Amino acid sequence: MKASSVQELRQRVEEVRGLVNEKLFIFALSFVIIRKPEMRHLRLPSIVEIFPCMFVPVTTVSEMEQEARKSTPDQEIVVTEYGPEFSSTHLKPEHRVAYWREDYGINSHHWHWHLVYPVDLGVMRDRKGELFFYMHQQMLARYDMDRLSVGLNRVQKLSNWRIPIPDGYFPKLTINNAGQTWGSRQDNSLLQDYRREDFGLLSLDVSELEQWHSRIMDAIHQGYLVDHDGNQTRLTDNVKPPEKRGIDLLGDTVEADSSISLNSLFYGDLHNMGHVVLSAIHDPDYAHRENLGVMSDTATAMRDPVFYRWHKYIDDIFQEYKVIQPPYTTEELSLSSVEVVSVAVESQGQKNQLITGWSTRDFEASRGLDFNADKPVMVRLTHLNHHPFVYSIKAVNSGSLPKEVTVRIFMAPKLNERGVEMNFMEQRLLWAEMDRFTHDLKPGLNHILRSSTSSSITNSNEFTFRDLEERPNPDNPGAPENTLFNFCGCGWPQHMLLPRGKQEGMPFELFVMVTDWNQDKVAQPDGACSCSAAASFCGILDALYPDARPMGFPFDRRPMPVLLNRPVGRASDLTRLSNIAMQDITITFTNAQITQ
Repeated sequence: MKASSVQELRQRVEEVRGLVNEKLFIFALSFVIIRKPEMRHLRLPSIVEIFPCMFVPVTTVSEMEQEARKSTPDQEIVVTEYGPEFSSTHLKPEHRVAYWREDYGINSHHWHWHLVYPVDLGVMRDRKGELFFYMHQQMLARYDMDRLSVGLNRVQKLSNWRIPIPDGYFPKLTINNAGQTWGSRQDNSLLQDYRREDFGLLSLDVSELEQWHSRIMDAIHQGYLVDHDGNQTRLTDNVKPPEKRGIDLLGDTVEADSSISLNSLFYGDLHNMGHVVLSAIHDPDYAHRENLGVMSDTATAMRDPVFYRWHKYIDDIFQEYKVIQPPYTTEELSLSSVEVVSVAVESQGQKNQLITGWSTRDFEASRGLDFNADKPVMVRLTHLNHHPFVYSIKAVNSGSLPKEVTVRIFMAPKLNERGVEMNFMEQRLLWAEMDRFTHDLKPGLNHILRSSTSSSITNSNEFTFRDLEERPNPDNPGAPENTLFNFCGCGWPQHMLLPRGKQEGMPFELFVMVTDWNQDKVAQPDGACSCSAAASFCGILDALYPDARPMGFPFDRRPMPVLLNRPVGRASDLTRLSNIAMQDITITFTNAQITQ
């Protein structure tokens, strides 16, 4: 069904809306809106309001329906609350981070990211494979930081598929308005061969996943991939455009997108099929006619503890490749004539002290649920949050002319599970990118102030139905209702920018690096979409990724053994270079309400 105009597309949408699967309908419509230039400025409401059943437990949905029925005529809005934890009790240690896994913003981000970067739909996005690696690696780093915050060890990769998986998962969600429930996984379930037809497959053996993994690891250590015609394509990150980096090729191969993988028949579909097999672990042959588990859907997969163990396994493949890349040289890391004198964060009148707690947000659930209500029914979600803060960076440009630079900010916990300060290689995978931006350094001393709300990884413009109706243009409240906007739904939630920290205070390290924008910049095509919110994680629509350096630089590789005639053991050793500075900070969790 092709439409030649927006009007015709709208007509087609109205015709099929009640005839097709609702999840497929929303995905397809959203997919079209963000890709058609004449529709790209439309604003879409939050996926939480479109599909509340995928974010709110079934007991809360029932409570909302009951509250709506017994509401009084003078009630304008019916509000139902639930906290950040609902899938299990604290008898299970993994439940300590349920507030993180069940967060609406994190799960919404994952859905949006895979909407922008879908598989097997012929979408050719710049550095798609590399960004698949980097975005998921960063999610793992953030998850591990919160695990350390609550006294858990870092997540362990799911590497042995012949032993039971200790932790089960019972989602408490429904798949759609028909009330179908997601499949659940019992504790100590064993991965089994797949014998279902949910994804057009008849069978998939666990041994096939192992075979694909073995072939990819062989390619990494041989230094090349083999395409469908038997030709070798080298794997290295030391390339010049337009040649693709090895990590980009590996990302396409591992995820895997069959439309861009060099040889999907040989290297398989490891990441995606792993999700499928794990989602069917409770009923692999459909003998009990059970639905698949949450691992089968991008809007729900991050709720399951096994998601992180699976992605740790996937990330381990990429890290196997990254550690055999040559370390960055002094020339690649340094920037002459620039010195970062000091770095600090300031919040609530305190220096290098950041505070986290809880906040709530209201979403209208009545439009996405199948019960009649003559008034809005709101669900109030509780989530982690923090007081906003400002980066204060002082840098000296000793040159005689202004210099445009890239400012790169990372954060990582200082101590490991044993309370010991980490060396470079142990801490390397815990560095979370906080921000990346350009700045003009005038000659002499510069004082750079950057708000945490301007982060290049976050999306703070998630709109509700009520926002769209009452305030169609957030920058111009008086604008007419047909005012157009950019649709930039992709991005890490702003309220999850910081890890939880500890009530007694948890030590972290802030890392700031200034690099030469002339070496970092990427020439963008004419007419590139201005939707560049959260560009670090999401790229830019119809444009090139806005940083020429490898994603995760400078922590994506092992360090050089010696820097300026002294050995490199910790990240702090990089501060021997004048364009790099670090600062110890503390994150304190108050367990109190933070007003947004």
